[in-house]
Amino acid sequence: MNRSTPDDHPDGRPVSEDRVRRFIAAKLPVLPVPGIPDIRLHKAGPKSELRRLAEQDPQFGSPYWAHYWGGGLVLARYLLDKPEIVAGRCVLDMGAGSGIVGIAAAKAGAAKVYAADVDPYAIVSIELNAALNEVMIDAVLADLTKSQAPDVDVVCVADLFYEEALAESVIAFLDRCLAREIMILIGDPWRAHLPASRLRLLAEYSVPDFGEVTTKTRPAGVFALG
Repeated sequence: MNRSTPDDHPDGRPVSEDRVRRFIAAKLPVLPVPGIPDIRLHKAGPKSELRRLAEQDPQFGSPYWAHYWGGGLVLARYLLDKPEIVAGRCVLDMGAGSGIVGIAAAKAGAAKVYAADVDPYAIVSIELNAALNEVMIDAVLADLTKSQAPDVDVVCVADLFYEEALAESVIAFLDRCLAREIMILIGDPWRAHLPASRLRLLAEYSVPDFGEVTTKTRPAGVFALG
């Protein structure tokens, strides 16, 4: 995989990586992850002023990377609880957002970690959060649903089953990975388009989810796809 940066804007417009980096560092406080105090992330709060980025860049999308998601929380927790799953292996965190799952994989001893997302702002967030946690991650700006199976040992997917069309494209990509005998791990709080009939539950935790306060939790599972 080749590393891509936020300067490679999807519509060709340059995005100032330095400006975004400074904004995230200044406006998104560093917080310990709920239930995973060993990981700290830049996260949005009441005074984060993310609307300023939206006003400055018409291509600014939903800042999913700035918030906690239940699937990412449980998958990160699982990798830290079961480091032997990824230790010494090459891991891809697909739809990485803040990079929490990739960070957990690196902390668990993965030999190499890629974190891919379609949002250039997420790439900056991933790199900042990786540095904050003192791990090495290759951030990749790419829509992997249009790609062939990568040369990795494990693919981790969290929270990508909230929309039918997206879920279908993600599953098609994961099937290409399975054909290459790549291990697939999924973290998800039982969203509507999760391919539950094809999954084996490995672990379950109660965690906060996107759009909820961190004191409110719901069950979310870690699954193997087969």
